[in-house]
Amino acid sequence: MAKYKRVLLKLSGEALAGDKKTGFDEQTCIAVAKQVKEIVDAGVEVAIVIGGGNFWRGRTSETIDRTKADQIGMLATVMNCIYVSEIFRFVGMETQVYTPFACGSMTKLFSKDSATADLKAGKVTFFAGGTGHPYFSTDTATVLRAIEIEAEVILLAKAIDGVYDSDPKINPDAKKYDEITIDEVLDKKLGVIDLSATIMCLENKMPMLIFGLGEEGSIVNAVNGNNCGTKVTV
Repeated sequence: MAKYKRVLLKLSGEALAGDKKTGFDEQTCIAVAKQVKEIVDAGVEVAIVIGGGNFWRGRTSETIDRTKADQIGMLATVMNCIYVSEIFRFVGMETQVYTPFACGSMTKLFSKDSATADLKAGKVTFFAGGTGHPYFSTDTATVLRAIEIEAEVILLAKAIDGVYDSDPKINPDAKKYDEITIDEVLDKKLGVIDLSATIMCLENKMPMLIFGLGEEGSIVNAVNGNNCGTKVTV
């Protein structure tokens, strides 16, 4: 039985690229879609934010203005959401992609009322385009949308399987937290999500579950309360 009724799932663009590191790995995306279908069929309302790192990693050159670089990143997330939305439809779900700016007929302009109505109707809703403004990451957009739609929890599906006291790639003795408070995340500067997003979680009492996307059944397990990653409490 699902522990949550409404969740916001954050997927990294890099994770969807699989071993290719760029673009999409279709089998990875289908595997994610099948897990989400399982929880949607169980009655869970699912919203999704996807990062753009499989196409764009932000400003990498002084020749590009920061605002323009961030706008390119926003468009990368739109491409990701449209693609993954179609994969979700392929496995049998109804979807809707929202953006904070007009994209012609490709997406729908975000409004809380429309998005929550779609969620209640069983549609998986994708929130693309970040906040629509530069200088804000998809972490911030994730927390903002989760608060707006009154999600019960943010599910952070990452390449790493939880929160550690140091980088496990560098330190083989890094300690993994089963549970940690958002205050501790701030105090220890653990960088689970960026600073502005962390503060928004703290102020709005938005909990998070961090787990490895590559682990078998990780999304289903997280929603069912069997998370083997890290729970961030508020």
